Amino acid sequence: MSKPRGRSSIAARWFLNSFSIVAVLLVIIDIGCYFFVRNYYYSAVRQYIETQANIIAGVVDRFYEQSGSDYSDEIINSVEQFEKKNYAELMAINRDGRVYLSSSGFTPAESYDMPDYISARLSDSLTGSYVGDLPGGEKFMAFTVIHSATGIGIRIVTSLDKTDARIIRLSLEILAVSAVILLLLLVLGITFIRSIVHPIRRVGATARRLAAGDFSVRIENERSDEIGELCDIFNYMADELETSENIKNEFISSVSHELRTPLTAIKGWSETIDEIDDPETRKKGMKIINKETERLSEMVEELLDFSRIQNGHFSLQRANLDVIAEVSDAVLVYEERARMEGITLTIEESDELAIVFGDKNRLRQVFINIIDNSVKYGKKGGHTTVSTAVSGDSIRISFADDGVGISEDDLPRIKEKFYKANNTVRGSGIGLAVADEIIRIHGGSLDVSSKLGEGTTVSVTLPLVIK
Repeated sequence: MSKPRGRSSIAARWFLNSFSIVAVLLVIIDIGCYFFVRNYYYSAVRQYIETQANIIAGVVDRFYEQSGSDYSDEIINSVEQFEKKNYAELMAINRDGRVYLSSSGFTPAESYDMPDYISARLSDSLTGSYVGDLPGGEKFMAFTVIHSATGIGIRIVTSLDKTDARIIRLSLEILAVSAVILLLLLVLGITFIRSIVHPIRRVGATARRLAAGDFSVRIENERSDEIGELCDIFNYMADELETSENIKNEFISSVSHELRTPLTAIKGWSETIDEIDDPETRKKGMKIINKETERLSEMVEELLDFSRIQNGHFSLQRANLDVIAEVSDAVLVYEERARMEGITLTIEESDELAIVFGDKNRLRQVFINIIDNSVKYGKKGGHTTVSTAVSGDSIRISFADDGVGISEDDLPRIKEKFYKANNTVRGSGIGLAVADEIIRIHGGSLDVSSKLGEGTTVSVTLPLVIK
């Protein structure tokens, strides 16, 4: 079997999809964290400079209320003594929108742009803020509050370079954490994939060897998870396939041997009859041909029954019947054959009526098969006793012989299909398996007890309809 081409690994696809989703989520989280941190720090800076501007505007307002129109000295004093001049610049803006005082000592040019001041002039709250870049590239934040009575603007400007540096540092730390998470996910994912893919590949390679006919292969399992369970199931399947293969080979060998013997006899005697014109020889030959043909017919019927059972096409023609009478008929049919083999066949019948709802022909087939086995495996001068016993709503039919018996190793497998405990005796090895299946379909059971060298007892239990 050729190896499939163009097939991607399930584990690889799963890992790639999972890794991609986690990576995208981390990127989204990192972006969200960046904007959150940026907004947090910018809001803190804005709140700080807004507070400072409102404090100074409040001082100017109180002085204005106390001194009337003479408030310019207080504005100059507040600008010159601004305590936070190392971190921010305080400006005073006149009613014309020009900066006339600055805590840095330098007043900007007339073309100096102040969007925050314009925003404050247009706002009902007389406040405005702005974030932008200076001509030199330095980022800044400005906040302006306009005194409602005087029209004087108080403006505070601060650099955002240090704030941006802190934001970038925190963002890089978050990125580093994300990178560590992705790296850890990568390592764990690869380890997890290997722990799954390698055993599955081992199972696949072993399965290909099994499909090629090597039934001895097994998977070494050292795990207790689902993969370990899969390996155990695979090994169990391999055991069953190996057993089936052995049974098949044994069956082919056994059936071939069993078919060869009657076919050889039929062919030999047919040639002899054709060449020799002797009535006695012809009569003897025809008798042997008929006997061997009957053996072949029985084997074919057993194989057909087995095939029907396997395919689920085995059906019964049920009716109420006297099962003891059927047992008696089977004994009668086989009595002469047993005598010829040197076996004494007797029956001990129960006086009670035993009516079973079943297939007359199939049950007789079972009884004859069991008696036939008893005769085949019996000893010259031995005995086979058939007895019936009615107990409650069932009947027990026992077939006991004093033949060769069955070993303890073979006894558990005696009802398996194609299994033969003794290969020196003719038979396909499926008769007892078919008999067991017929009894099971009738709702009964077939049990075998035996001791090597002392004999075997086969017991058939069937449910009764009328006691």
